[in-house]
Amino acid sequence: MVIKVFLASSSGSTAIKKKQQDVVAFLEALKVDYAQLDIACNEENRMWMRQNVPEEKKPANGIPLPPQIFNEESYCGDYDTFFDAKEDNSVYAFLGLPPPPGSKEAEQADKAHIVENGTHAEETNAEGNLDDSIEVPVEKCNGDAHGEEGEEEGEVAEGETADDEAMEEETAGDKAPAEEEAAVEETDEAHAEEEEEQEEEEAEVQEEEEAE
Repeated sequence: MVIKVFLASSSGSTAIKKKQQDVVAFLEALKVDYAQLDIACNEENRMWMRQNVPEEKKPANGIPLPPQIFNEESYCGDYDTFFDAKEDNSVYAFLGLPPPPGSKEAEQADKAHIVENGTHAEETNAEGNLDDSIEVPVEKCNGDAHGEEGEEEGEVAEGETADDEAMEEETAGDKAPAEEEAAVEETDEAHAEEEEEQEEEEAEVQEEEEAE
């Protein structure tokens, strides 16, 4: 790719001459390959430049003034846009060229690339987390598991309550015969005491009769 700079070698405008010199000197300082195309001595260059400058970039009278800069057939800009790119350390981007390693523009491009990748990585993680939350609803699964565990615990508690009631009934059943046996034993003891008292009274009556 060759950078084309359209100049007017015999321009009577001091301002135009200075602008042309600034562009050429800066390109030489950057060691950028470029070609100077004179529109003052070559009508074909003049016509080509006027036809290929975009309409929105032309002045009100429709005649663009030098210097005009192209990358092969692609329009780069005039002196004003070139100056702005120089101030922003983006001349290579303005020219459509890759910045050489170690240049300020290359360092800025690396920083911009890192920031872009970091932002993209954060967005990717956010999307990944969202997809994970959709595909694997952990909280919902946990909630269902807890619900099942709660149901199981409820069933176990109900079973234990039923077992306890059954044990109480059995205990009550066991206790009732024991109480009945105790009552029978007390009745037998009372009956035995009554028989003893009766025998003693009979013995006393018999002794009294023998004494008479």
